[in-house]
Amino acid sequence: MALITLRRNLCHLSDFRIHGALAALKNHPVNHVHKIAEERLSPWFCPLPSEPVRVRFHHACGQKFHSENGNDLLHPAGEPVLPPAHDWDRPELNPSRVDEQTFYERLNHLTSSEEVLSFVSTLQALPDTLAAGALQRICDMERKDGDQKLPKEILKNSVFQALCVQLEQESSSLPDTVLVTALQALTLLHADPQSSLLLNLVAECQRRLQRGGLEVHSLCILGESLIKLQGPGCATLELIICQLQGEKLEEFTPEDIVTLYRILQACTVKVDQHQAFLNRINTFSLSVVYSLSPTLMSQMLSALVVLDQTQALPLFIKLGKSVVKHIPHFTNEELRKVLEAFIYFGHNDRFFTKALEQHVASACLTLGPDVVSKVMEYCSRKRILSKPILDAVAETFICQSEKFSPHQISELIEPFGKLNYLPPNASTLFRKLENMLLTHFHYFPPKTLLKILHSCSLIECHPVNFMAKIFSPHFLQKLQGEELYLDRLSLAQLTQLFLTSVLECPFYKGQKLLSKYQVRSFLTPCCSLETPVDFQLFRSVKTGLIDLLGARLYFASKVLTPYCYTIDVEIKLDEEGLVLPSAVHEDVHKRVALCIDDPKRFSLNSKHLLGKEAIKQRHLRLLGYQVVQIPYYEIEVLKSRGELVEYLQRKLFPQSTGVCW
Repeated sequence: MALITLRRNLCHLSDFRIHGALAALKNHPVNHVHKIAEERLSPWFCPLPSEPVRVRFHHACGQKFHSENGNDLLHPAGEPVLPPAHDWDRPELNPSRVDEQTFYERLNHLTSSEEVLSFVSTLQALPDTLAAGALQRICDMERKDGDQKLPKEILKNSVFQALCVQLEQESSSLPDTVLVTALQALTLLHADPQSSLLLNLVAECQRRLQRGGLEVHSLCILGESLIKLQGPGCATLELIICQLQGEKLEEFTPEDIVTLYRILQACTVKVDQHQAFLNRINTFSLSVVYSLSPTLMSQMLSALVVLDQTQALPLFIKLGKSVVKHIPHFTNEELRKVLEAFIYFGHNDRFFTKALEQHVASACLTLGPDVVSKVMEYCSRKRILSKPILDAVAETFICQSEKFSPHQISELIEPFGKLNYLPPNASTLFRKLENMLLTHFHYFPPKTLLKILHSCSLIECHPVNFMAKIFSPHFLQKLQGEELYLDRLSLAQLTQLFLTSVLECPFYKGQKLLSKYQVRSFLTPCCSLETPVDFQLFRSVKTGLIDLLGARLYFASKVLTPYCYTIDVEIKLDEEGLVLPSAVHEDVHKRVALCIDDPKRFSLNSKHLLGKEAIKQRHLRLLGYQVVQIPYYEIEVLKSRGELVEYLQRKLFPQSTGVCW
């Protein structure tokens, strides 16, 4: 195995043929050493200071550089310093006898790149595997706070430069694992793809790939590194995928399987070409689910979404069960990806929801706005009325409203309207929302603003102070934008808001919505503000009504009212309470509207009506209808046709003993 000798590595350059670090450092000032390193690594490193600094070699059980004034060049003022040299005097920590296990134990206890480089500088000779490990550790620590480049202080560090120079010169003799690990670390640190160092490492990797023989793990690392350097369209990547297809999946570690998913995720344009391979991976991955860490689970779920693997539902369900116990351990970004997968696959798991409730309720104030809005989107899409989640999110918005973007505010507020739920602090919540909208009205995209205000009206938090603005021609023009016509959903929301202003806010005397912006029906195939009646449930009720009323002509179905709502069943009564034929339009004293509510009109697994159904029934009552609700859970318990007739009679005519028509 090749050895990287840090006190001699700079002497391996063409300008340094003197054997031994001591001779080299005695005969060359350090600024000259840096100059040679920069020339070899340019343009990867930033220029170094030009003023000459004399150094001498100091030995105290380990090698250290010191400047003439006694200050350690690797530790500028204010930077953390490792323990003094005598701490290394113990045999197990003596740098001249450090083994791989001791090295990595020490490396994992270091907390900054400066400490890693200072630790490495105490070692006389370093195997190439450990050198690559040190570089990888620097990469891990510098990426903790996000995807960012290395600080200039690290780039200028002579030990870091020495590591990179040695990797460039010794690339042909490096083991496969060390070679691809070094390439991966430099890639993650945003090294210049055109630098001589990376060009040399990539060329060597390509030579070995062409020869064949790279192990699965090395192929996975190389593939992901090339995607970052050259993009998913590079020709070499296809060769890597081809070689991976020829390998037995049983030889892949769980980490390799997830890396393979990430590689294919980057090549979505060729997903059809790789689908057969993906099917094999999806099937095999069932066996490794319980071996995955939270990070790997979230990455696998994200890949299934991006690759549109809806046929891999068994794998998703198994992952969904496994993530339950890991919810408290996900980072914000990982939890967001998990929620996206649950939304995409349309899956709901009560154990997942319960764990999510506990996590959000206890840690909501520490969750990022993107995660909070994604949690609300999940609840909204699946119609999950989770009071712990909604209450915690309401409190979060009250305390941290300035952190949310207009789009995130919309995703946060809409579920309250859709699920027809007012939290205990509703007055504070909507006062906060109103103040934000008044202050930043022009920062909200018109459609986003309309969605927010419409959601508020569903739960009787009427946006009276904004009605004149949204009904104004100026706002409607902005809402339409460059399109020829306003979209159907926006028109329906505007119409329902206008109807709300008339029925529920009679004191409002401001701008009215022009008739050309009003729809005739809220029930449309693409974007409905009503839920169509369930056919099977309607047929059962229809049979009972015929038996009760005596004939089909005494009731009408799917009746469109002049007020845009569609009534499931309408029955007309005269002044004496007699049932009139549905075709009769005269002498109608009362209209009875039957709302035949199937499970889709309620929150999931509850008897709580959704917001759009609640506002419909509220408006129908205000319009003079006698609203009779026929919920599915009352119909399901009836055991006979006779019981159904008796049930309908009690519902329709609670104060009479019989029916007259």
